[in-house]
Amino acid sequence: MTPDDRALVDQFLDMMAAEAGSSRHTLDAYRNDLKRAAESLASLGMATSDDLSRLGADWAGLAPSTVARRSASLRRFFGFLIDDGLRRDDPSATLPRPRLERPLPRILEQDEVTRMFEAAEDKASSGELVAVRNLALLELLYGSGLRATELVSLPRGAVRASQPFLMVLGKGSKERLVPISARAQSAVAKWLDIAPGGTIWLFPSGKSHLSRVRLFQIVRSMAADAGIAPERVSPHVLRHAFATHLLAGGADLRVLQSLLGHADIATTQIYTHVDSARLVELVNARHPLATRGR
Repeated sequence: MTPDDRALVDQFLDMMAAEAGSSRHTLDAYRNDLKRAAESLASLGMATSDDLSRLGADWAGLAPSTVARRSASLRRFFGFLIDDGLRRDDPSATLPRPRLERPLPRILEQDEVTRMFEAAEDKASSGELVAVRNLALLELLYGSGLRATELVSLPRGAVRASQPFLMVLGKGSKERLVPISARAQSAVAKWLDIAPGGTIWLFPSGKSHLSRVRLFQIVRSMAADAGIAPERVSPHVLRHAFATHLLAGGADLRVLQSLLGHADIATTQIYTHVDSARLVELVNARHPLATRGR
């Protein structure tokens, strides 16, 4: 990268930090993408449409998701140059636009989730500290659709008997309300009755809170207890199950987007793939033509 290009990238990243509030991780990702693109260009800041059109061949061996991310970084960069009057034309129209197939989420059937709860409840009935905690974790994972990080970092006072919602700090430090069931409230209350004191965390571990890795291990162990292959289950799979089963029960997609904390509803729409049978049944039963004779 030339000194001039490096200066432009620094200005761009300063803008992203100040105006967009981008995190250090995001800024590092932008810098790396722009640096890699500059390796194929004589000048990043002065690149023409023809220059950018040739990047597709240079990036042929990369994963489509990587190509899409680099192209998005370049489009944002050139948009900044235009907004700041550093160049007049936008050459980014010729950037590669790979077609991405969003992977389908792994899911659990409702009877499998039921088996996990039955096994967890059976263990928790003994009053053992770890078993009571694990049931509370499972109730919150499946009952509220929390991300792993959101769950393990909950403060001790997050769950209150008088409040049917949790205030969760999600991705990008954005707060959202998520529902908490009476079952989850009861499980958390039983956990708090015996949980170690002197900590600000709902699920403490050592001097901090339970780690995401440890949560992953706990969930897989609970799956094994229920006779489910551990490799099929993770905290995120339970989050998928929460979303899938809510949608199957008739939840509105926009409501589901809000509950999951998705910035883009396109992310939420992936869950519609699991419910095609219900949608066909709904059309056949509710469509005005369904009541007419053939």
